[in-house]
Amino acid sequence: MSVLSVRNLDLKIGRIPILEDVDLTLDAGHILGIVGESGSGKSMTALAIMQLLPRAARWTGTIEVAGNDVGAMSERALCTMRGRDVSMIFQEPMTALNPVHTIGDQVAEVVRIHGEAGRRHAHARAIEVLGRVGLPPDRVAPDRYPHELSGGQRQRVAIAMAIALRPKLLIADEPTTALDVTTQAQILDLLRKLVREDGMGMMFITHDLAVVAGLADEVAVMKKGRVVETGPTRQLFRQMRHPYTRALFTASAHVPERQPRIETAATPVLEVRDVVRDYPRPRKNLFQAQAPFRAVDHVSLTVRAGENVGLVGESGCGKSTLARAILALEAVQAGEIHLNGKAFSSAGAGPDIRQRAAAQVVFQDPYGSFNPRHRVRRLVSEPFFLMPESPQDADRERRIGKALEDVGLTAGDADKYIHEFSGGQRQRIAIARALIIEPSLIVLDEAVSALDVSIRAQILDLLAGLSDRLGLSYLFISHDLTVVRAITDRVLVMQAGRIVEDGSTEDIFHNPRHPYTRSLLAATPSLAAALDEPSGETVET
Repeated sequence: MSVLSVRNLDLKIGRIPILEDVDLTLDAGHILGIVGESGSGKSMTALAIMQLLPRAARWTGTIEVAGNDVGAMSERALCTMRGRDVSMIFQEPMTALNPVHTIGDQVAEVVRIHGEAGRRHAHARAIEVLGRVGLPPDRVAPDRYPHELSGGQRQRVAIAMAIALRPKLLIADEPTTALDVTTQAQILDLLRKLVREDGMGMMFITHDLAVVAGLADEVAVMKKGRVVETGPTRQLFRQMRHPYTRALFTASAHVPERQPRIETAATPVLEVRDVVRDYPRPRKNLFQAQAPFRAVDHVSLTVRAGENVGLVGESGCGKSTLARAILALEAVQAGEIHLNGKAFSSAGAGPDIRQRAAAQVVFQDPYGSFNPRHRVRRLVSEPFFLMPESPQDADRERRIGKALEDVGLTAGDADKYIHEFSGGQRQRIAIARALIIEPSLIVLDEAVSALDVSIRAQILDLLAGLSDRLGLSYLFISHDLTVVRAITDRVLVMQAGRIVEDGSTEDIFHNPRHPYTRSLLAATPSLAAALDEPSGETVET
């Protein structure tokens, strides 16, 4: 039985064509993967099915959900359909959930708003559904708020809301992009189980080919608003008839070309010596304090000149906390940090301001790390305030232009605003901002996790080229082990605030010694493994 049929779907916003002649079919109990780059029309297709389009959008064609013609339905009928017949899981659960309502109330609201039950029965149904997605009341109380949960738990709440009324069609829009590999594996297993148990159809939108290859029964590849190739998953990835599909496959396995690193006896760029970072917990009562939470537990590490070091681990293991301590954005309770052989910060002592320029950072969300009211010229030159004597006039313009050109942009881009750039270009601007004062170390905190595979390949090539040409050292923080393997010389594995394994990248991936490292590698999606069959067929490239 077909739960979704899209035929000849065209969509325009104003006069701009967004979707052209899109055809999709999905049967009950099956998973359809939708893949493509950012801007290919994946999410707009989902919003058209849900009828959550902008006011200026106009569409033609046929959309049928569970046998109902969406185009012929009134807004009241559409409101009834959403949640009952079709539901959607959005990419970022923290923004999809209401921060002032408990998770139990938010799941119960879905039941109550469709008139399925009264308040008491809706609350009981919410507890049942939360338990079904792995959040039973004895582990995660339904009276907790979204900010009290981890990223994986928040995504489970979003899934619970989507399946509360057992819809016939579930749309999942990049539901695992921001999750670490073990949490992602758990969420994917949960979604498979729900499709199997409820017999619903699921449309899974992603830019991760390895994830979709291991999850979907069929795949549709979208480019510039069109479906350029579709078919059973293994057949499609083995044949890859369309050049765009082959380009996505190549980009997903891309490894930047790098010059062999020459070991030197030079002073390390970064030395972290026995660092501890504690956070106070709320008091149990007026007379009894709790022991502090130890986020970083006696960590020591070294990054040498020109070396790219990866730091991996699950969410909450202490990676970003360690990064903030290295950058002296948070005080440490023990240990010390050295940059280029000189003490930068230590327990009880603030940072040496004169050394701040030696270490810069590139954040995960470039748009969120920039002030949208300022032009790129001002955004890129912000680190100049760290210098004893900031460049002025012609010298300042020259350095801004050089920083932009170093990352593949033009000096003329300095006059634009950040909203005028694509996601990949914004990340290049973030890298230019980090480069402009010529640091020794750049900390990259999930700098490519939100990018699609082709843009990610370009940014990795850029980073590798800059490291080779300028002798930069990177501390590359990521939950994507495929990216870490492609860009780093050495890997540090962090668990519960401690470094549990340290070794060369290939040693870690080929011969992991610690059980935690082995569990991370086992949870990492692999395109080759997903397509591997006993017949011994090989993927055509």
